[in-house]
Amino acid sequence: MTAQAANDLDPFWMPFTANRSFKAHPRLLASAKDMHYFTPDGRRILDGTAGLWCVNAGHARRPIVEAIQRQAEVLDYAPTFQLGHPLVFELAARLGMLFPGDIDHVFFAGSGSEAVDSALKIALAYQRARGFENRTRLIGRQKGYHGVGFGGISVGGLENNKRGFLTLPGVDHLPHTLDLDQAAFSRGQPAWGAHLAGDLETLIARHGAETIAAVIVEPLSGSAGVIVPPVGYLERLREITARHDILLIFDEVITGFGRVGGVTAAETLGVIPDLITCAKGLTNGAVPMGVVGVRKEIYDAVVNGAAGPGIEFFHGYTYSGHPLAAAAALATLDVYEAEGLYDRAHDLGGYWQEAVHSLKGLPNVIDVRNLGLVAAVELAPRPEAPGARATEVFHRAFDTGLLIRVTGDVIALSPPLIIDKAQIDELIGGLADLLKTTP
Repeated sequence: MTAQAANDLDPFWMPFTANRSFKAHPRLLASAKDMHYFTPDGRRILDGTAGLWCVNAGHARRPIVEAIQRQAEVLDYAPTFQLGHPLVFELAARLGMLFPGDIDHVFFAGSGSEAVDSALKIALAYQRARGFENRTRLIGRQKGYHGVGFGGISVGGLENNKRGFLTLPGVDHLPHTLDLDQAAFSRGQPAWGAHLAGDLETLIARHGAETIAAVIVEPLSGSAGVIVPPVGYLERLREITARHDILLIFDEVITGFGRVGGVTAAETLGVIPDLITCAKGLTNGAVPMGVVGVRKEIYDAVVNGAAGPGIEFFHGYTYSGHPLAAAAALATLDVYEAEGLYDRAHDLGGYWQEAVHSLKGLPNVIDVRNLGLVAAVELAPRPEAPGARATEVFHRAFDTGLLIRVTGDVIALSPPLIIDKAQIDELIGGLADLLKTTP
């Protein structure tokens, strides 16, 4: 065994990180409260990304912290294989009342990636339970991000996430909807692009509806650089899938719990899918948890329609419905409701929109797009160095007290929903100063 110093950075193989670069110049976060992180030397960092799209209610919120502490003292862990504990049933019932339409059953997982793989399995199980053994094909979308499980990278459309790994057979992809020639600097949902949903008809004609189990999309694509759905696009997908008896899955791991207004983007945008995956904001990021919201008809087909006794769905995780995660989720839902945070993205949306679009015209800014309390600022790439310009802005932002997120040459912003107008001004004003001085 090799001896390691307590502060040696090398043993941690960091996820989605340029490890060599980071460990040469580390950026460390030591504590957090409300809208801010704090570095080990006490510098304050304004959080413009809600951690990683997840800390919607702000950091270290006392009701959530206390709920986790109390639960750890009472029941630290309980399995949910052939057993249960009261909190997980309470949380399931509450989510069933919050999710839109007849999405009133939930399956718990430990993360967004696990929730996506669970949703895909549920879709296949549903088709099989109805006697449609040939409905095994899954349709995703280019630039889609659905976590990093083998199912998620297969239906996802980010090529770097797939390169070098095996993917599921029988998967196809819709085109993405981002076109800067047609819809740059759109405020909210772009007017152009609804016709791209019609490509689903092309895929159905190619493969046959009788072979397709489900279509999965993010209502708003986050990790690909905040791609906002065109007006009418999601409605068209819903109409086509319903007509061909294909399940529609919304991946709301990012958009769930207030990010674009309402509990879900489905509710806000008025398009109700058959399944919804959530994570991140479900527990305010405090304890990992994922969930699949499922229509009653799907649950009944798989569970109540099963022939004979025994396990109806051979799938689950050690941490499905973990007691600490359930306690964190229930407390988080209380905070959201007590403080009206589901509506805050809508209430601040106009101010946020004007602030982020004020960046139009600054050096190298080629697009700004927004929905709810989410925005993207896309920069022109440097010749022969894609991503370098945005990465430089990210590093300089941290050094000057701002946390942003970058993917390629896109700067993504998704602050905690508790942000106020003065903090919006600080975030966008600071970013503007950086853009003006970044070559």
